[in-house]
Amino acid sequence: MAVMIQKPREYETIYILQPQVDPDEADRIAGRVTDVVARLNGKLTKLDNWGKRRLAYPIRKHTRGVFVLVRYIGIGDIVAEVERNLRLLDQVMRHQTVCIRVEDVTLDVTIDPEEVKFRRLELTTDEEEPNLEQRLGMLEEQRPRRHDHDFGDDEFADDPMADDEDTVTAPRTPKVTAAAPVAAPVAAPVAAPVAEPVAAPATEKE
Repeated sequence: MAVMIQKPREYETIYILQPQVDPDEADRIAGRVTDVVARLNGKLTKLDNWGKRRLAYPIRKHTRGVFVLVRYIGIGDIVAEVERNLRLLDQVMRHQTVCIRVEDVTLDVTIDPEEVKFRRLELTTDEEEPNLEQRLGMLEEQRPRRHDHDFGDDEFADDPMADDEDTVTAPRTPKVTAAAPVAAPVAAPVAAPVAEPVAAPATEKE
């Protein structure tokens, strides 16, 4: 019965940690992955902390995550064991492994110690995670109201040495007040002429 000889391959695993992960916890996770590779007779070739980056889509209601790259050479079930350990860690939100090289791969390689040294995670001020309304664009950013008399830069507002010639003031439009309409004079009513009485014609006496 022929014995099948497995050739070593080079793999690359990227896992994403929660944005609020503690630096000590990040160090412990990186050390656990390193121990798994060594225990299965693999060779760690690169361990790189990419830091906090924005995600393409929210994961566990987070829009950012800490990306870590692990590159190693191994045979057998080394990939399955690495991913099994990552699934057991609550701080790991997502992970993915790809095979990057198959031919001319050997475990007898010289590795620079700096390439496999995990760079400690730096504490940064996290941005507030947007809520559902903000992600859907339902809330607009509050902008400060600007008054009509605010012209120019504020740094020259209280400067007594500022030159009046350098200050540009917006022209003011004169306020026009509409005059009240003038009533036309009303003529007094004209009295109708009174007819004079007409005397009756005198009759002649006989």
